[in-house]
Amino acid sequence: MIESKPKVTFKQINRLALPALIAGIAEPLLSITDTAIVGNIDKDATEALAAVGIAGSFLSALFWILAQTRSAISSVVAQYLGAKRLDDIKTMPAQIIMINIVLSIFLGVVTLVFAESIFKLYNAEGLILQFSVEYYKIRAFGLPFTLFVFSVFGVFRGLQNTFWPMIISIVGAVTNVLLDFALVYGIEGIITPMNIKGAAYASVIAQAIMAVMALVLLLKKTPFTLKFQLPFNREIKRLLMLSFNLFIRALALNIALYFANAYATKYGDNYIAAQTMAFQIWLFFAFFIDGYSSVGNIVSGRLLGEKDYKNLWNLSLDLSKYAIVVAIILGVVSAVFYRPIGDMFTDDENVKNTFYAIFWIVLIMQPLNAVAFVFDGLFKGLAEGAKLRNTLLIATFIGFIPTLLLGDWLNFKLYGVWLAFFVWMFLRGGILVLYFRKEYLTVKN
Repeated sequence: MIESKPKVTFKQINRLALPALIAGIAEPLLSITDTAIVGNIDKDATEALAAVGIAGSFLSALFWILAQTRSAISSVVAQYLGAKRLDDIKTMPAQIIMINIVLSIFLGVVTLVFAESIFKLYNAEGLILQFSVEYYKIRAFGLPFTLFVFSVFGVFRGLQNTFWPMIISIVGAVTNVLLDFALVYGIEGIITPMNIKGAAYASVIAQAIMAVMALVLLLKKTPFTLKFQLPFNREIKRLLMLSFNLFIRALALNIALYFANAYATKYGDNYIAAQTMAFQIWLFFAFFIDGYSSVGNIVSGRLLGEKDYKNLWNLSLDLSKYAIVVAIILGVVSAVFYRPIGDMFTDDENVKNTFYAIFWIVLIMQPLNAVAFVFDGLFKGLAEGAKLRNTLLIATFIGFIPTLLLGDWLNFKLYGVWLAFFVWMFLRGGILVLYFRKEYLTVKN
């Protein structure tokens, strides 16, 4: 048996986790900024808020499905780094990035053509449908930029570097916030207020700037280039298979999100607006906790490459403890500022009251989310795509959807939606913990 190396320390974990945390919240921060600013425009604010929620949910679905290659790239690069064989995959990043960009352009074009039909599936109609289509037709142009950035982040994470992704994300987030205010509300005598379209343009410009920064830093700070060469690297097949399993996983995940938004829209404008607020906060918390999940993704691949199974188990325990502490802090702070959080998003009292009625469920879920996200990251780093796929299929089709339908039948409305989310996260975390204990506690320690 290979002798175990010293345990991954708290300092080493946080050296990776804190920059990853900041980088991870960039995308939800873009969405939450759009949500807060659009929710406070002077005209048709509730409809605009609902539209950003619907279109943003669909965009998140595309981002998450396409961005699964980030985790796959990170896993493969980390395993080769641990085995000290990076030269064997020097052509791989350019090849997978090219595949990703072509795929994102294709999907962007197809979804633009069918945008109205897509949002009708979310039960959007009238002004909400109009705003959803307007917002999406601009945001869709950011798809290739975002996927390129995610791919580069995967390379950096595989190299155990979360600093440069953090820098890129900070610049993107600050740019988006400044442009949101300037384009949505306008600048007197300089820029005419653009309302919901302004929020969409702000996000696309920020994504383009992030893509340029990612390109420059990839070329300057990594051993890889973007020169596309044939034949395909031998790891491309494994990477694509891992990505495919993660695609299916992300598809199951986004089926749950689709049903949540479709049912919230069915209940009325106030409900989908409140659901948008609650979900954007849930998503922000998720990416916040994901800082420790990212360490699992980053470090577990390297430990697997080194065959250091003891420290892999210790890593899972430490990450779970740290993530749960962060989750509890987030929940407590949000409970203290319960009503000001609603005020931040909208002035509509009906929307705020609907939001306040269910926000407590979002808060009590956070420790459960922490465990689920940590083990998500660990299994991504271990390249266990099939287990992640199967877990999400079970959680979505045996947990989430039956609970949602039961809640709808009982007329629970948003209570039913968030009860379904609770069951969903319980299954996601519980199944992965059982898998991990079986594979790495009883067998390899």
